[in-house]
Amino acid sequence: MKAASKKVALITGANKGIGFEVARQLGRNCCTVLVGARNPALGREAAAKLHDQGADARFLDLDVTRRETVEAAAQFIEKDFGKLDILVNNAGAVDPGDGPPSVANLAAVERVFQINFFGALSVAQVMLPLVRKSPAGRIVNVSSGLGSLAFNSDPNYIKSSYNWIGYCASKAAMNMLTVQLAYELRNTPIKVNSSAPGYTATDMNHNRGTQKVEQGAAETVGLSLLPADGPSGGFFSSAGPKPW
Repeated sequence: MKAASKKVALITGANKGIGFEVARQLGRNCCTVLVGARNPALGREAAAKLHDQGADARFLDLDVTRRETVEAAAQFIEKDFGKLDILVNNAGAVDPGDGPPSVANLAAVERVFQINFFGALSVAQVMLPLVRKSPAGRIVNVSSGLGSLAFNSDPNYIKSSYNWIGYCASKAAMNMLTVQLAYELRNTPIKVNSSAPGYTATDMNHNRGTQKVEQGAAETVGLSLLPADGPSGGFFSSAGPKPW
């Protein structure tokens, strides 16, 4: 398949964990995958692994908290591909200073928001002109069930004790980004959705998750490859729609 006929996918935070697996699966689906990472050594290593597995993978120096790197990445994509078919806002973080609202360290909450929400918003804003040039653009915001207001307000929710105000609120904010951006783009072919990977074993939870990265990446990949009649403005896990 010629590069020009391939879908071009950018995944932020793609050097490890769910982001790397999303890149791997999209690469297997004949996409050119751009491995966005803020650490050049780790990003290049990840892209090389994907390349060795047969994917058309390229490292892209991208720190979602530094607007200049996001703009430089967009310029690279414009020059080399002229469009962006798939944007996966995957980069995310937790902070040991996060916690319940009454005791969470404010600086820690701000650090989490800078990556999990403001970083995703910045990338979406800068990359949107390129996504508009795709005949069928897809934007997937990797959220979490912990960002669901419905779940968090249910005392019987299995994870109701995971009350980290920074992380949970930043994912709820990302869901609002999904809803509002989908509405803004409602008269275009672009589809915008949130995915909830589930409790996946990654460095973020010290590999205590109960499912493998292949499972955690599945819904994000599916939303990235939605057909023309697929949904937009929704929140989904592999089990189906999630409540906001």
